[in-house]
Amino acid sequence: MSAPTGDAELNEFGYTNKLKRTLGSFHTFAAGISYISVLTGTFQLSYFGMSFGGPAYWWSWPIVFVGQLFVALSFAELASHYPIAGSVYNWAKKLGGQHVGWLAGWMMLLASIVSIAATALAYQHTLPQIWGAFQFIGNGSNDTDQAVNGVILATALILFTTLVNAFGVKLMARINSAGVFIELAAAVLLVLALAVCATRGPQVVMDTQNTGAGYSTGYLGAFLVAGIASSYVMYGFDTAASLGEESIDPHRNAPRAILRALIASFILGGLIIILSLMAAKDLHAPQLTTDGLQFVLTDSLGPVIGRLFLLVVFVAITVCVLAVHTAAIRIAFAMARDNALPGGSKLARVSPRFQTPVVPAIVIGVIAVALLLVNINQPQIFSAVTSLAIILIYVSYLLVTVPMLIARLRGKWSSAKREGRFTLGKFGLPVNVLAVVWGLGMTINLAWPRKEVYNATPPYHWYLQYSSILFVGIAGLAGFAYYWFVQRHRVGVLAEHSAAADESDSDDAKTAVS
Repeated sequence: MSAPTGDAELNEFGYTNKLKRTLGSFHTFAAGISYISVLTGTFQLSYFGMSFGGPAYWWSWPIVFVGQLFVALSFAELASHYPIAGSVYNWAKKLGGQHVGWLAGWMMLLASIVSIAATALAYQHTLPQIWGAFQFIGNGSNDTDQAVNGVILATALILFTTLVNAFGVKLMARINSAGVFIELAAAVLLVLALAVCATRGPQVVMDTQNTGAGYSTGYLGAFLVAGIASSYVMYGFDTAASLGEESIDPHRNAPRAILRALIASFILGGLIIILSLMAAKDLHAPQLTTDGLQFVLTDSLGPVIGRLFLLVVFVAITVCVLAVHTAAIRIAFAMARDNALPGGSKLARVSPRFQTPVVPAIVIGVIAVALLLVNINQPQIFSAVTSLAIILIYVSYLLVTVPMLIARLRGKWSSAKREGRFTLGKFGLPVNVLAVVWGLGMTINLAWPRKEVYNATPPYHWYLQYSSILFVGIAGLAGFAYYWFVQRHRVGVLAEHSAAADESDSDDAKTAVS
């Protein structure tokens, strides 16, 4: 018996599958875990957690994991029932209607494109430390040199991910899977190496370094800020489901991939952070609040071994950007075949040679590179926009979990056990409620107009401090206004992607044969 393909669910959405099913279970797992990319996230953002919360910020890691687990469990159930490209967009559309679906897809697409540019800039924090020759502009001693050099390195990476995605999902999956294998193996070795070099015990995670002194709520205020570092890492696990139309037996593989990616990232990331704190020679070294864990590697493990592990971080950043780019393409493709984006017919066209949507890969790559130019003269603004993109992702997740909860309460979502499908059963409602509560809490915490997050360095502007509210509001309202007054009247499954048209062609062929 052949494995279930999920094409029946595609027909339920009104689509016929134009993509090629070639991805196995490890490929889908690799897509989810490379998007989360624990090495990229922990190394890129640990300085932020240390700056505002000291070593005790580690506790935000398990807290964020538990909260995101509720979301992942809800997504796993959806992925098992509807393994479809542009997962968040189509799930929100199925549960909340076309308007809710469009808003979820728009926010996720916008956030993904910004994330491509932002994550690619992590090259600047890694490659020059591996080899000084990667600092092409100046010596990296001033912010302008670093910003320009970072844009050059990031542009090269985005060009690579654009080409790989344009040449087909099979090539992307091979590179991504190889990179994830290297990342996971190196993460385990890194955990062991840091454990050997530990100079203090795990009680280090109780040290707040008096970071709560400036807050009226004490350390809680500092912790809520520092915990943003963990919130910026553990998302993107839905990517495994977004490749559902290109996966073999997606009903089983997608839910497992979502949960395994999140759990593996939690375990490895949590161990790396705590063992780095245990291995750091000086917890008060200023480099910990500027370079983060990169400094710990070279300082505690020595320059040679430290650089070897930084090479792995380089691999992790590469496959992370590749996975984010891949996910963004699937969202754009899913919306385009509904003619919900301008130029829908071109964006939804699948290359007969490469069997992948080539135009979205190129368009998204070009926009991501254009965004990088903002970082040259206004790195503070780019950092703020990057932070705001994460809020959009949490909002888009809410646009799935809230309609799902409403459907449960109205008795329109069945948790009955079906063969080969993941289901939460009687735990579905409480898990869904917790997913919504968590999502609301995290969105508020991320969007709170804190000066230390959105307006931390000169020049100080009021609109930067309130950029979270302004940006999310403008992105949501302006995008939806365009949809409502322009694109909404054109929405409908394109003929070449329509299941009805496909069935009609099949009937005509049968008639001709008879």
